[in-house]
Amino acid sequence: MKQLKCACLEGLDATCVNVEATFTKGLPSFSIVGLATSSIQESRDRIKSALLTNNFKFPPKKITINLSPSDISKTGTHFDLSIALLVALNEEKMSFEDYYVFGEVGLDGKLKDTHSIFVMILSLKQQGVLHNVLIPQESVQKVSAIPNINIYAVDTLTQASDFFRFNNKQNHKVIPNNFTHKFIELNQTKYYYNTDYKLNYNDVKGQKIAKKASMIAAAGNHNILFEGSPGCGKSMITKRLRYIMPPMSLEEILEKAKLDCLDGIQPSFSPLRVFRNPHHSSTRASVFGGGSQAARMGEVALSNNGILFFDELPHFDKNILEALREPLEDYKILISRVNSKIHYRTKFMFVAAQNPCPCGNLLSLKKECRCNELEINRYKNRLSEPFLDRIDIFVTMNEVSSEDIADVSSSTLHKKVLQAFSMQKKRGQANLNGKLSDEELKKYCCMQEEAKQVLHTATLNLALSFRATNKVLKVARTIADLSLCETIQKEHILEALSYRKR
Repeated sequence: MKQLKCACLEGLDATCVNVEATFTKGLPSFSIVGLATSSIQESRDRIKSALLTNNFKFPPKKITINLSPSDISKTGTHFDLSIALLVALNEEKMSFEDYYVFGEVGLDGKLKDTHSIFVMILSLKQQGVLHNVLIPQESVQKVSAIPNINIYAVDTLTQASDFFRFNNKQNHKVIPNNFTHKFIELNQTKYYYNTDYKLNYNDVKGQKIAKKASMIAAAGNHNILFEGSPGCGKSMITKRLRYIMPPMSLEEILEKAKLDCLDGIQPSFSPLRVFRNPHHSSTRASVFGGGSQAARMGEVALSNNGILFFDELPHFDKNILEALREPLEDYKILISRVNSKIHYRTKFMFVAAQNPCPCGNLLSLKKECRCNELEINRYKNRLSEPFLDRIDIFVTMNEVSSEDIADVSSSTLHKKVLQAFSMQKKRGQANLNGKLSDEELKKYCCMQEEAKQVLHTATLNLALSFRATNKVLKVARTIADLSLCETIQKEHILEALSYRKR
C-alpha cells in the first residue's frame, strides 16, 4: 500500500487526510472510497485521461483509493494530484516522506489551483503539522505568503512525478514572498499598514466631533453609531474609517486572505482591513451564516478583524439586531447545522448609521420634520437597550453648512492612530482597548483618583450598567493613548462620557 498526505476543510479549519492506494489482481477497476463527494469521484476520468496523454501506464488492476479517516465527508478537486501520483508511481519503490500534495489535474496533465488550497495549507501550518508541500505553479502567488514552510511548485503531472522520482527538489522550491508594505516593529513583531488613502478625510467638510470620534473608534477598535440628517456625511466618514485603522500583523493579513478565499475573492494580502456593508434587506442567514447541511459563513464572520457597517440601522430586521448581541459581546458565533457545528471569530468593529426619525429631518434647522411622536418612538424602539448597550461611542451629527471646511486629512488621523496603537502594544496588550476583557481592563486601565470619582459619580447619576461603565473606561483609555498619557485622567473620562447615548 502507498499513501500521500492531503487535507479537507471542516468549516475554517483543515483536517489531515491520508490518501491510500492498493493495486490488486482482479478485473480492472478504479474506485474511490472514504465518503468522497461527486467532485472527487469525477477525478477518476480526469486522472485516467491525464495519465494516458502523458505517456504513463494505467495499471490493468483493481485500483482502490481510500481517503482516511473515512468518517469525514470530503469534497474538492484538490485531491486529484495525490491520487494521480499514487497511480502513476505505483511500481516505484519510494517514500513520499513528509509531503502534503494539493492540486487539480486537467485532462492534458496540467495542474490547476483551487480556492481552498491556500486555506488548507495556512490552517495546517497554524496547527504545526505541515512543513513541506507540493502545489501547482498557479497557487504560488497566494501560498508563498505563508512563512516558515518549504513550498515546492510544479506545472504538470509529469513534473510532479519527476519531483519524487529524481532528486531535483531544489529546482522547484519557491522563494517566500516578502511584504513590501510599510511597517512598525513592536515587541519583535512587525505590524504592516496602508499609506494609500483612496478615500480621504480631507473630502469631509465640517463634522469636527464626528471625525475625532471616528479616530478614537479606529484607535481602540470601538463600536460606533452615527446619527444625523440625510446628507450630513455619516456614510462618507464611515467609508474612510478603514484607511486609518490600526496596522495588521502577518497573522491577521493571512487570516484576512483566508476569509477572502472562502468567500470566493482573490486575496490581495494588503494591510487594509476588510469592510463589509450588508444591505438592510439582507436575510439572517446571509448576515450570520447558514446552509441546510454544511454551515457557511455570513457577513459577521467575514468581517473579522475589520469593519461591519450597518447603514440605516433601524431598518434592519429586529431579529438580526438582537442576534448581533452575542458576536458583539463574546467575539465569536456558533453556527449549528445537521452535520456540523462551527465557531467563527467575530472580533470586528461595528459601525452603524441612522436618521433621527423616519423622515430624517428631526434634527434639521432648515427642514420641517413630518413625523408624529408615535412614528418617532416606534422608529427608535426598533433598537433595544441591550443592543445599544454594546455600542461604545454615540455621535450626533449636525447639518453641513456652506461655511464648513475640510480641516484634517486621513494621513494626520492615521499617524495619531499609529501612536495610540504603539502605546497599547508596548503595554503588552494582545487586544486593542475596545476588545479588552474584564481582567485586562483592571490591568491596563490605570486611573487617577479624581478620574475614579468622576466615573463613580457618572455611573450613579446616569444609571450606567456594568457593561456601559466598562465601555466608558475603554474609550477613556483610548483617548488617553491618543494624548500619549499612560494614566487615565479626569478629562479623558469626561470626554468618554460625552460620547455616551443621551
